[in-house]
Amino acid sequence: MKNSLRLGALMLGTSLLLSGCAATASTEPATDQGPAAELRLGYFDNVTHAAALVGLQNGYFADTLGDTKLSTQIFSAGPAAVEALSAGAIDAAYIGPSPAVNTFIQSAGQSAVIVAGATSGGAALVVRDGIDSPADLAGTILATPQLGNTQDVALRSWLGDEGYETSTTGGGDVTVSPTDNAQTFTLFQSGKIDGAWLPEPWVSRLVLEGGGHVLVNEADLWDNGDFPTTVLLVRKAFLEEHPDTVRALLDGHATAVDWLTQNPADAPAVINAQLTADTGKALADDVLARALTEVKFTVDPLATTFPALLGEAVKVGTAKDGDLNGLFNVTLLNAVLAERSEGPVSAGGLGTE
Repeated sequence: MKNSLRLGALMLGTSLLLSGCAATASTEPATDQGPAAELRLGYFDNVTHAAALVGLQNGYFADTLGDTKLSTQIFSAGPAAVEALSAGAIDAAYIGPSPAVNTFIQSAGQSAVIVAGATSGGAALVVRDGIDSPADLAGTILATPQLGNTQDVALRSWLGDEGYETSTTGGGDVTVSPTDNAQTFTLFQSGKIDGAWLPEPWVSRLVLEGGGHVLVNEADLWDNGDFPTTVLLVRKAFLEEHPDTVRALLDGHATAVDWLTQNPADAPAVINAQLTADTGKALADDVLARALTEVKFTVDPLATTFPALLGEAVKVGTAKDGDLNGLFNVTLLNAVLAERSEGPVSAGGLGTE
C-alpha cells in the first residue's frame, strides 16, 4: 500500500510541471499604467512566509499600498501558486525558489521575476525512530510538499548524492511522495510514511509533536548555511504596468522583514495572530519558538545560489535547463533600501539591480 501512495497525483504533477506553467504573456513590454486598483498576493501559512504574515497582521502592506486594494490567497506549495500567477489569477507571491525558476524558464523569461528575498533556512529532513543515517533509508517513503517544489528538489538531489535513485512518477530506491503538509503530519504520526523534507513550522511539528528527529538540516548543505527558502515573485506584466504598486509592496515587505529581525520576542504572537485569522488555529508555543530559531529573515534573494538550485532541479528531472538571465529585478527594492539608508542587494549577474 505504501508504494502506491499518491502515485496518480505524482504522474499528474509531473505532466503539469514539465509541460505546463508557461505564461502566454506578450514579449512586448507593457506600459506604466500608474498604481493598480488591486494587488492579488499569494502566500503560505508557514513560518518561512512570516514576512507575509507580519505584513498583513501589522498592516504594513495596507499602509504602503494606500488606495490599492489588497486581496490574498493562501497556497500550500509553490507549483500551485505559480500556476495561479502564470494564469493571471494573482499578481505576486511569496514562494520557494524552485517554482520561481521553473516558471521563468518555461516562459522564456516572460512570466515573472523575483523582486526580493524573504527567508533563508528553515527546511530539513525529519525521520522516524530507527533511521539514524542515510544508509537506513533504502525502501522508505518520504514526503515533500509538492512535486517540483523547493523541498522536493532538495530531497531528491540529496538522495541522489547518497546513491539512491528516485522517480518523479513514484518508485525507486526511496519513494518520494509529494503530499500536502497537513496530511504529511498525519501520515507521519500514524507511521504510514517514514519521514519528510519540509519547511518550518512543519519540521518542528514533526519533531515536537510527531516524535521524529532531524536527519538532515538543509542549512548544513550550503556555504555558511545560507540558502533561499522564500522569495517574492511578481508577474512581469504587472511589474511593467504598475511599478509604483510593486514598490509600495516592497516597502511593506521590507518593513515586515525589519520588524521580524528587530522584534524576535514579539514575533511569535504576531505570527500566531495571522495564522489564527487564516486557519482558526495557532501553533503551539514550543513549535513556533523552535521554528523561528531555524530561519533568517532577509530581503536579499541570495541570487548567486540560483544556478546551483536550477542544476539540482534539472538533475532530478523536475525542471528543464535554461537561461536565468533576467530572473531578478531588484531595482525597486534597492530604491526602497536606499531610502532607509540600507545597503543594496545583488542580482548576482542574473538581472537588474
